[in-house]
Amino acid sequence: MRRTLVAVMAMAVITPVALAACGKDDQKATAWVGTSTAPTASASADGEPVTESATVPVSLTITPAAGKTGVPVSAEIGVKVAGGKVTDVTLKDAKGTPVSGKLRDDGTSWIPAKSLSPNQKYAATVVATADNGQTTTQTTSFTTMGKPGKKTGTGLYLFDDRTYGVAMPVVVEFSPGIKKADRAAVQRRLFVSTSPAQPGVWSWTSSGTQAYYRGPEFWKPGTTIAVRVAVGGLPTGGGRYGDRDRSATAKIGRSFEMKVDNASKKMTVVQDGKTVKTMPVSLGKKGTPSSSGVMVVMEKKEATVFDTTDTDGDDGYVTDIEFAQRLTWSGQYIHSAPWSVGDQGRRNVSHGCVNVSPSNARWLFDRTLIGDPVTVKGTGDKLSYGNGWTPWDLSWSEYIKGSALPVPASLK
Repeated sequence: MRRTLVAVMAMAVITPVALAACGKDDQKATAWVGTSTAPTASASADGEPVTESATVPVSLTITPAAGKTGVPVSAEIGVKVAGGKVTDVTLKDAKGTPVSGKLRDDGTSWIPAKSLSPNQKYAATVVATADNGQTTTQTTSFTTMGKPGKKTGTGLYLFDDRTYGVAMPVVVEFSPGIKKADRAAVQRRLFVSTSPAQPGVWSWTSSGTQAYYRGPEFWKPGTTIAVRVAVGGLPTGGGRYGDRDRSATAKIGRSFEMKVDNASKKMTVVQDGKTVKTMPVSLGKKGTPSSSGVMVVMEKKEATVFDTTDTDGDDGYVTDIEFAQRLTWSGQYIHSAPWSVGDQGRRNVSHGCVNVSPSNARWLFDRTLIGDPVTVKGTGDKLSYGNGWTPWDLSWSEYIKGSALPVPASLK
């Protein structure tokens, strides 16, 4: 059955953070870090070559520029060092309280662990060590901007201490959507780590209202996923700023896949690589076909009501439904359908949902997790990208085209 009534889904509201503002070149804090030596050839009195040491300057530049005001609260401490590396960064507020954070993997900046406070003065100290062991310390201070008037709201569909299916994508939602020109800056503030380590890429829907994160394959069972959407105070375009930071750490459970074939009118359930159950189904009839594609369980309701009278008028219906599992935003579900048991395995009579018997519906409901994959094939309708959590419905080569940042060659 299809219904247009969208069930309420819990969503963590978050926001993007602003990038560190930089001053003009002549305002940047620059210091010689020390010197490194490189051999250079010269000649002795008898004409024999002699190796001497030539000094090579090592420089450090940091941002925001000293005295900078109106800095977004998403500010990063930018670092540029030649001939050495940054070995320590300290950031303190006006009271001298340290702010925790860490360097980016590429070493280009230091990111506070949370958004800074508005209308506050901060002081940063950066220590760099030259290749020859010499060190230098450089400081800067800046003042953050006040609270912005316009914000971009965001939602993270991942929650602490929850267990999800192997196809659970990291889903971040933006309202209003992020325009193409602003997506790269936002994407740089979306962080995911997995244990055990697995590769992944962010990809945007065409509207910019959602960004997904997934790997080339489903997550390994037992994986821990840690996510930080560090967009609080981040400029998101159109004079808007992210509303707040949000993060979550969750687990991936066992592998549990549901595969629905219109030709056979059956669902095959595969757990940890082994077929554990098959069951007859009835899919959408000709006028309301089910969508074919790779979907995931987005929501589970043991009991709910489908009400389509607002959109379908006299053709609408109000029906009590048990063991409903949402697959799309438009209203495609797996659910108990006692009225179609005689048709299940034989013909399609639903309004687009996957009908199963009450006993099979309960069996599935008791075993599934949010994020379990559901593949439907052979129907007369193609799943629309973005109609649900749909990143797995694209091939990897197509999926990564949605990234706003260059994709590493190793992942292409």
